[in-house]
Amino acid sequence: MFILGLTGKTGAGKSTVSSLLKERGCYIIDADKVAREILFPDSPVIEKLKETFGEDVVKYNGEVDRKLLAQRAFSSREETEKLNAITHPVIREKIIDEIETAKIEEYEVCVIDAAALLESRIRNDCDSIAVVFAPMDVRLKRIIERDNMSVTDAKRRIDAQKDDEFYLRNADIIIINDGETDFENELNKLFNFIESKKGK
Repeated sequence: MFILGLTGKTGAGKSTVSSLLKERGCYIIDADKVAREILFPDSPVIEKLKETFGEDVVKYNGEVDRKLLAQRAFSSREETEKLNAITHPVIREKIIDEIETAKIEEYEVCVIDAAALLESRIRNDCDSIAVVFAPMDVRLKRIIERDNMSVTDAKRRIDAQKDDEFYLRNADIIIINDGETDFENELNKLFNFIESKKGK
């Protein structure tokens, strides 16, 4: 089974590409979904989040206040790294379990859709890395519209991620999604890349 890591900076359009790969019959592991699943009440992860980001990031009923956690965790690159250090090892365990499920179900291609893929050990579980790329002005506009976020908060979230060069130099294939480049052509390039890797 070919395992593709799919990543890109916030607002680049990674989720769109992931949905289209699912339509093509790929098994999709959504790291964001896995991250939500590990935040159950009484989880050891929650205790570490409270210690690092403040008691109030967890509501009285034991649920994580995701908006407040995101505000604090994405306020700087250092804070984002603290969040990653707490959550990544647990997320990776769950992802490895899902990879095994995909193998048992005899999928030819498994896609790990993860924003922080390159900063985590999950990248070592992938055969190739695909990066969805869009310039900052395009991403900024998308984030503001998608998350109903202020320009300041959107910029802060973008700045909490590594720079463009980090993503591009770690990519085995790059999908341009800037609103001008022929996106259909970019997708076909990705599909052909996956076909060339299947069964190897």
